Amino acid sequence: MKKLFAEFFGTFWLVFGGCGSAVFAAGYPELGIGFVGVSLAFGLTVLTMAYAVGHISGGHFNPAVSLGLWAGGKFEAKDLIGYIISQLLGAFAAAAALYLILTNKTDFVSIGGFAANGYGDLSPDGYSMTAALIAEFLLTMFFLLIILGSTNSRAPKGFAPIAIGLGLTLIHLISIPITNTSVNPARSTSQALFAGGEFTAQLWLFWVAPIAGAIVAGFIHKALFDKE
Repeated sequence: MKKLFAEFFGTFWLVFGGCGSAVFAAGYPELGIGFVGVSLAFGLTVLTMAYAVGHISGGHFNPAVSLGLWAGGKFEAKDLIGYIISQLLGAFAAAAALYLILTNKTDFVSIGGFAANGYGDLSPDGYSMTAALIAEFLLTMFFLLIILGSTNSRAPKGFAPIAIGLGLTLIHLISIPITNTSVNPARSTSQALFAGGEFTAQLWLFWVAPIAGAIVAGFIHKALFDKE
């Protein structure tokens, strides 16, 4: 149960901090943090929670990460369902908190895109479904390679959260204009459920592409990099 609670709180912080920065601070007139700020926010949420609770649960905070670690032989299949449910609940709770804060603004009109992910008309810069699939697949694959490599027994000890947090920052710097950056099905699901409409209809891509990329990375690491 400690592991499941750690995954819940870690995923909550990722969504609340990352999506919250996009919803509240990215477009703030003159002082907004922009794409760079949102990218750093997502990276910092993972870095801080990896140090805070990573020693308890492994610090996945992402169904794709759990499945990628399983594919790489670093996580047991029997624990997958519990972890994924905890991650989804944490993400939904964070999205609900963001929704309550946003809708209690004095001049509130609409939640808009609510930092949800999308392609085509819902892509920040109009990228197609094919572009979104390729980007989400490749970026999640490299994210898992960073995670698996930096947590390997032969890697320098204690620095993995830094590499992983900076890796996620870089991923967002690349892909916010393409899909608003997912690489995390839990994060995508929580925002899409509140944004509704076409965001929900497009949610399938932000499960399929990240999970496929993560599993491929797990197999690559296991076959090529895990042993001397």
